[in-house]
Amino acid sequence: MTFHDLVHHGVEYGDAQGAKYVELRYVDSEVDAYSTRNGAILTAGLTQTAGIGIRVLANGGIGFAATPKLEKSEIEKAVKTAIQLAHASKRKTPLTMSEEPPVQTKWKVPVKTPFADIAAEDKLNRILETDKALVDAFDEKTFPYRIFLLSLETQKKYIATNEGTQIETDYSLFRYVTLLTAQGEKGTEQRRVSRGTSGGWETLDSPEISESFIEEGRKAKEVADKAKAITFNQPVDVVVGPEVAGIIAHENCGHPSESDRIQGREGVNAGESFWMDIDVGSARVGSPAVTVIDDPTLPKSGGFYLYDDEGVKARPRYLIKEGIAHEMLHDRISAAKAGVQSNGSSRATNYDREPIPRMANTYIAPGDHTYSEIIEDIKLGVYLHSFTEWNIDDRRYQSKYVGSYARLIKDGEITDTFVRRPVLELTSRGLFDAVDACSKGFTAEMAFCGKSIPMQAIPVWTAGPDAMRLRDIRLGGVPT
Repeated sequence: MTFHDLVHHGVEYGDAQGAKYVELRYVDSEVDAYSTRNGAILTAGLTQTAGIGIRVLANGGIGFAATPKLEKSEIEKAVKTAIQLAHASKRKTPLTMSEEPPVQTKWKVPVKTPFADIAAEDKLNRILETDKALVDAFDEKTFPYRIFLLSLETQKKYIATNEGTQIETDYSLFRYVTLLTAQGEKGTEQRRVSRGTSGGWETLDSPEISESFIEEGRKAKEVADKAKAITFNQPVDVVVGPEVAGIIAHENCGHPSESDRIQGREGVNAGESFWMDIDVGSARVGSPAVTVIDDPTLPKSGGFYLYDDEGVKARPRYLIKEGIAHEMLHDRISAAKAGVQSNGSSRATNYDREPIPRMANTYIAPGDHTYSEIIEDIKLGVYLHSFTEWNIDDRRYQSKYVGSYARLIKDGEITDTFVRRPVLELTSRGLFDAVDACSKGFTAEMAFCGKSIPMQAIPVWTAGPDAMRLRDIRLGGVPT
């Protein structure tokens, strides 16, 4: 039997066993990964997995099971297990799912050159060439520790339900990461840079990626050479770049807006949310300058998809709209609890993981200001291009971001004075309340977001305007 036949058989079998809802998801995943350290090959290997995940709604409970054995009898066994788990939950309040139209479609990531068409030697050479370019731009002593990682993932997926949904997907994504230690006159500075998009090998066939690694290496070297501790005895203005704005969007808004955190299911795994205490749809959580969007449909993005793992059509989700908490990230179960429709946020990393509400590409929306307008009226402030550390509590409220490449702003200009590890430590509300302007530009960073038990690390973009201004911040610091 083909995987299509097995999926359809499992759906029919689960329906015959009395399950109210039956969903089977076939996933064939291949990850081609390479890494080097200081110009020497560390790892190179291909990981392949294939199997079917089964989720059912029966007796008011949800049950999930999975099997890598693509045989008719094994599918039936897994369906029975999922139904038994649903019955065993014995829920006092039966679960329901939002009513969504069934979909029959195919979608795929546009690919010109499949990863499989490129020889392993050429993939390794791409890393080695980038490492060499970095060393040639400086010298080996400047970067005594350099790690490069290249991950090329392809995934074929087929989802079918007893409601009539049938969706086939062909997905391709690369992730390219470097971890650097720069040696300078005042010590060392570590830097992690991540790039990635959905697409084929052609997405890597650009000098811009290697050039961005070299540029970030240069910035790390400047920090190691020049940064000094500065104590600010008064509130100052802070301008953050897209890397910092992106992690703020992800951690201070994206995770708090996840419906399973708000409704309590995710509490024992990855924490709850301060959004549990507000009225989503009317509560103000930031200034009118703040709009945070999560959009899976951005072409070539790290978190790209057109339909989620419950077959719901993806769309942009406005998590914060002009400072108001606007909507949660919903799957069909949480949407039914909230009395709304799902907004297509249900994702799983592989066949043996249950779909749950997840982010995709979460970003603070650009504004109307130019970059120079953001800076020009600041009397005293700090520009944070990148961060070296972040922390946030389980309710995603108390947060801390430590700057890496940071420069003093004085009298409307970014100066040549480098500030050693300034600390931006605010509540989520305090942080978003302080924002008064965002620039027109927009830049994204590749990331993997971890959540749930067992862990599901899923590809996302974190992004933001090229400059976001926060007023009157009491900025901490790290002494030398």
